[in-house]
Amino acid sequence: MIRKYYANKDNTITNAFDPNMVTRGTGSNMGASDILETFSIYGQISNSSGLSSEKERIIIQFPIYKLTNDRAAGTLPASGSVEFYLNLYNAKHSQTLPREFYLSILPIRDEWQEGYGLDMEKYTDLTYDQTGSNWIMARGTSSWGAIDGSTQQGGYYWNDASSSFSQYFEKGTENLQVNITTLVEQWLDSAGNVLGAKDNYGVGIRFSGSYEDAPRSYYTKKFFSRTTNWFFERPTIEARWDSSIQDDRGQCYISSSLASATDNLNSIYLYNYIRGKLANIPTVEATNGEICVSLFSGSSLNTVPAGSALDLVADGTHVRAAATTVITGSKVSTGIYVATFAYTGSSDLETVYDVWFSGSHHNHNAQFQAVQYKTGSISVKRFESSTLSDTKKYYLSVTNRTAEYYYDQVHRIRLYAREKNWSPSVYTVATVVPPSLTFESASYQIHRIVDDKVVVPYDTGSALATRLSYDISGNYFDLNAPLLDPNYTYGVRFSIYDSDTLTYEEQPYTYKLRVIKNEY
Repeated sequence: MIRKYYANKDNTITNAFDPNMVTRGTGSNMGASDILETFSIYGQISNSSGLSSEKERIIIQFPIYKLTNDRAAGTLPASGSVEFYLNLYNAKHSQTLPREFYLSILPIRDEWQEGYGLDMEKYTDLTYDQTGSNWIMARGTSSWGAIDGSTQQGGYYWNDASSSFSQYFEKGTENLQVNITTLVEQWLDSAGNVLGAKDNYGVGIRFSGSYEDAPRSYYTKKFFSRTTNWFFERPTIEARWDSSIQDDRGQCYISSSLASATDNLNSIYLYNYIRGKLANIPTVEATNGEICVSLFSGSSLNTVPAGSALDLVADGTHVRAAATTVITGSKVSTGIYVATFAYTGSSDLETVYDVWFSGSHHNHNAQFQAVQYKTGSISVKRFESSTLSDTKKYYLSVTNRTAEYYYDQVHRIRLYAREKNWSPSVYTVATVVPPSLTFESASYQIHRIVDDKVVVPYDTGSALATRLSYDISGNYFDLNAPLLDPNYTYGVRFSIYDSDTLTYEEQPYTYKLRVIKNEY
């Protein structure tokens, strides 16, 4: 899942010379400009102090209280389960562009004001020590550093290793994208129990010290500011995490020596819907979210569970040695629970039954529980090796397609897949739709149709923020429509991991959708 938080303040501050090359623009403000820029210019003026040095820096702040509220509401994962990226987008210009340099990203230590200035050429929009920040003043008549009695210019920053970041720019045209997870967690952690707390005054972006102070010029690097008209170019803090669900109910495998211990594990889910909404089970909440599951073989007609609970191998995590007929599950999110196990029962069983019950009595399986939450069925599969390597081709479609999607909602999109060379008989075509294939490793990407601009790229790295979920019906993902500019048509592409080539292979299929605004 990806959530974006847009900047609520930004400004460019400078000590560069005015066009008269006599006075510096240290009192100027550029808080209302739709561009942010940073540079380091050396040697334009020579005097008794030597050659001049002119600098320009970006300061920017984000509404961290929105992240705090989202975490409290459960829509943003806890610390350690989410990554945060600072994104600024390159603005093309006709001036000299620097190459091969580093930009530093440092947290600001002082409260500051954005201001209303626009002039980035002659620096004529002065604050006159009233509203707005500049090279000398953080706000009004308060200089940078006044928060602790020191006096600073060009901003007042932390420089500890936990919250200092940098990015290398080879060509100078790159966007800025930096993982600032530790800093965001410091902003969020008011008690300082995790990574140490910091007040949120945003970050400063500037040429790294060895570049900013170098006896040479690194000219103008520009980004779009928060007031730009371009929807996808606004500065953001982007939260990324793997929100996918891998529900193995449709592909549960009996343990095999062909697979590793991890690959022999199966995860099954319980979804508790009450009056159409996911809701926590009260008795499970009373046991800190613990829930238990027992597996059973079928009756003589193989339609319901029967006999004694099946014994499983204890691993100390999911199955305890004291009760090998009980799988200890856990809560995933509101109303969703998961249980993980390695099925080591009889290979003759084609179907087993899972019975869910309270986690308050780990030593007693479902047979002895008065209250059982749910009984489900699982078809057991077997791992098989092959004598050939075959890269498959697939036919894809979206089964719950609709003409339009509202921009302020989250929409679930389900993918159907089958092999392209599926060759059924005439009778099979007329009577059977083959079940959807399920891909354990697949990802989606979204691009705007009108200009092919990628607005949600594949994330197959550490965060796996665009990973497809799956359940017994196949793969799906949740389209977070607020990420998209409404009244445009977008295309969704899919990539499936190929274990032969060890890469994600993009499929020749595009699902087109239109995002619209609600008209109330």
